[in-house]
Amino acid sequence: MHAKTMLLEKLKEKLREALVAVLPIIVIVLFLCFSVAPISPSILLCFLIGAVLLILGMMFFTLGAEVSMTPMGEKVGTCMTKSKKLTVIVLLSFLLGFIITVSEPDLQVLAGQVPSIPSGILIGAVAGGVGFFLVIALLRMLFRIPLPPLLIFFYILVFVLALFVPDDFLSVAFDSGGVTTGPMTVPFIMALGLGVAAIRNDRHAADDSFGLVALCSIGPIVSVLILGMIYRPGNNSYVPPAIPSANDSVELWSLFHQGFPTYIAEIAVSLFPIILFFGLFQAFVLRLSKRTLSKMSIGLVYTYIGLVLFMTGVNVGFMPAGNYLGQILGSSSNPWFLIPIAMVMGFFIVKAEPAVYVLNKQVEEITDGAISAKSMGTCLSAGVAISLGIAMLRVLTGISVMWFLVPGYAFALGISFFVPKIYTAIAFDSGGVASGPMTAAFLLPLAQGACSSVGGNIVTDAFGIVAMVAMTPLITIQLLGLLSQRRAAAGNRNRRVTPHTDVFAVTATPETQDLIIEL
Repeated sequence: MHAKTMLLEKLKEKLREALVAVLPIIVIVLFLCFSVAPISPSILLCFLIGAVLLILGMMFFTLGAEVSMTPMGEKVGTCMTKSKKLTVIVLLSFLLGFIITVSEPDLQVLAGQVPSIPSGILIGAVAGGVGFFLVIALLRMLFRIPLPPLLIFFYILVFVLALFVPDDFLSVAFDSGGVTTGPMTVPFIMALGLGVAAIRNDRHAADDSFGLVALCSIGPIVSVLILGMIYRPGNNSYVPPAIPSANDSVELWSLFHQGFPTYIAEIAVSLFPIILFFGLFQAFVLRLSKRTLSKMSIGLVYTYIGLVLFMTGVNVGFMPAGNYLGQILGSSSNPWFLIPIAMVMGFFIVKAEPAVYVLNKQVEEITDGAISAKSMGTCLSAGVAISLGIAMLRVLTGISVMWFLVPGYAFALGISFFVPKIYTAIAFDSGGVASGPMTAAFLLPLAQGACSSVGGNIVTDAFGIVAMVAMTPLITIQLLGLLSQRRAAAGNRNRRVTPHTDVFAVTATPETQDLIIEL
């Protein structure tokens, strides 16, 4: 009975969090629909049903990630590091990175939008890129290599490769970095970092547990850029999502009834490699208790149900509504109104990304509340709002995405040398996390619909929105780090040294002294 009560309380808590995240988006879309952007009743009802499914999906997914995905990643990471065999760590890291990337549902969406390259080859290359960079990320943690120099080296490599890729392919390549760090990948990779950090047991281990997602986001960009040079795609045709049309309630339900089997099968295929990998790890290495395994299994069921509901709601309800809203707003008498509308949407919509919740909670726990989930959420929202404003400016003017990505990354990498290193690692992780399924399935169609209305090039002008969303949090969260550093320095200058503080400094534990020195 006690267990049931705890489960109900947890579900209520997750439901409240999902409602807080999604309701602002619903209010904004309804306001637009009843004022400047009228849409048909069938599209509106599809959107509302999709919103309900999205809320329920977030509720189950966040609970499942907390109960299953995070503990699984931590235990695998701890066990891998305990082996102290570099070959084992490298091989398992690559295999794990490859498996979880193939499992990422958003990668299937990206592969379907790049007709110049066969889907199987694209998915394999992207998964290989993530696997390779996950190896680099874990080796960085084990050998205590600073993150900023690595990021600078690899982003210079990215922009050099971009010089040899056709313009029509650049936006898709940079979008791939954000798309592949979604709700399946992020909880597992971040928990893996925590498991490795637990073995190190030094004062910088917690700081270094972040940064895995940051490096793993680079792998897909490099892979897709290389494929772009090999295949030399000259024309990436774009197929807009079908706008739903229903004459009655039965036809309306059939739209979702047709979508459910697709995502039931797709998410099952996505989860299977992770379950198989963990099952083999459990059989030969971990040997966890039946009670622990039972708890994780229930969590996996919650994760599965949540992802099925989430992906169905987003793809069947949100994607067509976003595309149609973009068309209406783009064809209005004042299409520049798109910029503030997109910024407001971006501010709230990032809160509905499942992986953002996982990141914010993990940051708050690792830093013992020094970096709160609320401050993380505010900085992410501000960053995404700015990126959406720039993205709509690109849609309306046709400015190349590189004019924003090059100076943006240069600034983000430049200030990384003046920011506490934990903020840099969290910031670059946040970039990949913020650009998840909500961005790909609502904001990208919004930009595509607007681009088609203003007569722009959808492949070069609308694509790239995911890349912009992935870039701006790198700056806003590091600026938060600079602000906190300045406040700490000002506090230290104003604090008087008393005999009491001297005694404390002498009698404190080594770990506490290290913390005092850092502050």
